[in-house]
Amino acid sequence: MIVFSLPRICATLGLGLGLGAAAVAAVPERLAADVPQPRTDANSLQVHQDLLAKRSKGRIDLYFVGDSITRRWGAAEPRYRELLAHWQKNFHGWNAANFAWGGDSTRNILWRLDNGELTGVDPRVIVVMAGTNNLVQPGPGADALGADIARGIEAILRRCQQLAPRARIVLMGITPRNDNMAHMPVINDANARLARLADGQRIRFINLNNRLAGADDVLLPGMTDADQLHLALPAYEIWAQALRPVLTEWLGPPAAEDHAPPPTGDPSAMRAGG
Repeated sequence: MIVFSLPRICATLGLGLGLGAAAVAAVPERLAADVPQPRTDANSLQVHQDLLAKRSKGRIDLYFVGDSITRRWGAAEPRYRELLAHWQKNFHGWNAANFAWGGDSTRNILWRLDNGELTGVDPRVIVVMAGTNNLVQPGPGADALGADIARGIEAILRRCQQLAPRARIVLMGITPRNDNMAHMPVINDANARLARLADGQRIRFINLNNRLAGADDVLLPGMTDADQLHLALPAYEIWAQALRPVLTEWLGPPAAEDHAPPPTGDPSAMRAGG
């Protein structure tokens, strides 16, 4: 039996832009990870406009997309000043721009890609880290969740290839989250599936988890914020160390000058001074 959902029909017909919050809320909870879905709150819509504007500011050779784990690295809010300095230290000369947004599932990232955030950018390398928010949003049962998340991330890869055909992609594994250890078997299953998407040439897979956590999947001291989900500065350093050889191989050594657009931030936090 085929079960149809309103977001899938709208996505197929290209109607995702007009799907309101009430309509999304009325949809049955089983929403596949590869179905584009907008964030309809005012803050997320403003972020989308900010990122559309960011495309044409400066030069972007290195494009990051994902959720809050990516977004905090290179964000403009004062609370992330230390992470922004680390971003600039590691990516200066590669014209890197961060297009991630906190709270996004694979569905939300697909919607943002479908609605212009990569259109016309033409980066040489794209870094994708996504999937952790699918663990806590409506979806299939736990036994099928890893496969569903992997399908959503594969859809993101395919969108990136369509919109930026010359770009090579660094696909990051989903990082550990110990806020609920029941997530870890699903994360490990999804990462095993993601590894099979990489060919080593156009798509390179990097899984940081054996450097962030022990064999028991428990994050090592200093790797995470108090929430046991978001990464702390030492974890971003591990991520940077893993990226640098790949970026040097694909982009060459960083240039002395950098022409990336200025960092963007969370509009609500920026208004509040945070």
